Amino acid sequence: MRVLVAFDKFKDALSARAAGEAAAVALRAKHPAWTLDLCPLTDGGEGFAEALTLAAAGRLGLAEVTGARGRQIPAPTGIIDWGNVPPAARAALPGTPANGRGAVIGLASASGLELLAREERDPWRTTTLGTGELLARAAPKVGLILLGVGGSATNDLGLGALAALGFRFFKNDGTSVAVPTPDQWERIIRIERPTLDLPPIFIACDVTNPLLGPRGATATFGPQKGLAAADVPRLEAQMARMAALLCAACGQPLSLAATPGAGAAGGIAFGLMVAVNARLVPGFELVSAWLDLPTRLAAADLVITGEGRFDATSLGGKGPGALVHQARQLGKPAHVFAGSLGVTPDGAHHAITPPGLPLAEALPRTAELLAAAVARQF
Repeated sequence: MRVLVAFDKFKDALSARAAGEAAAVALRAKHPAWTLDLCPLTDGGEGFAEALTLAAAGRLGLAEVTGARGRQIPAPTGIIDWGNVPPAARAALPGTPANGRGAVIGLASASGLELLAREERDPWRTTTLGTGELLARAAPKVGLILLGVGGSATNDLGLGALAALGFRFFKNDGTSVAVPTPDQWERIIRIERPTLDLPPIFIACDVTNPLLGPRGATATFGPQKGLAAADVPRLEAQMARMAALLCAACGQPLSLAATPGAGAAGGIAFGLMVAVNARLVPGFELVSAWLDLPTRLAAADLVITGEGRFDATSLGGKGPGALVHQARQLGKPAHVFAGSLGVTPDGAHHAITPPGLPLAEALPRTAELLAAAVARQF
């Protein structure tokens, strides 16, 4: 029996790799003769740089950067050789060479929500400065940068990242704002674009939200990052004004705000599109090709996957939901294990948390609960 074990993260509890290892421990104990193919999944958020770099036999390096609330934190950058990346993944990044070096960066590692305590989660005061620091350090070393933007703590239009790349933000009195967090936006009247020498930047992103409006960055994702509901209209208005200033500084049309995906990660997708001509690519499609999931799926007799919460959004074409769909198209049995289920439990969907167990008690026991659930099923 060959088993593809491909988990995404369990938010606030287990990385994708740790979830796969927990399931593998249970499977090896009961079925030592089974062959396990462990393949951590990522949607562009936590673990993005690690998963793609390791899959391409690349090198991970840590650097101290400015975290979302200003503390210095270590964050990884992956350096890979394009010759080790499957052709289908290179084809998803137009202009990628067959060889040479590239960088893989995950915003979540520098500016991620999970790096902050709940009381620190406040989009008025969080910044993507650290993500920009990673971009600036990688740029001279490589011919292309791939940035995953899931899991952000920010709603700053990517202006923090642009500050790290040399953009300047001026107040009415001629002085500048060093870190343009949204709580400083009312004072900013002009943005100055530097002369830039950057390699092409691609943004792996699965959301299709525009920058502004009821489906935009602020209204849709701001409250998930700690924004008070009463503050949504004010921050939305400020974001629209800053977006116009950025477009004026870069000679770009404000109509880019309507681009599907422009609202990703608090608008950093829009900011990088406008400022450095970054291009968006479908995240899960790229990850699937990069990890050679079609080949690994075809070779499997059984698929085991899961994430922290599996619900209707999981069925929207990414991560475990997409993997299950592909497995079933091939006639492969597929099982989902999740901390909680937003779909009707059946023989293929399994909630690992016992009924009545409080979340605060369940989270530190996630690895144990996952292994026990897998052992019960197989």
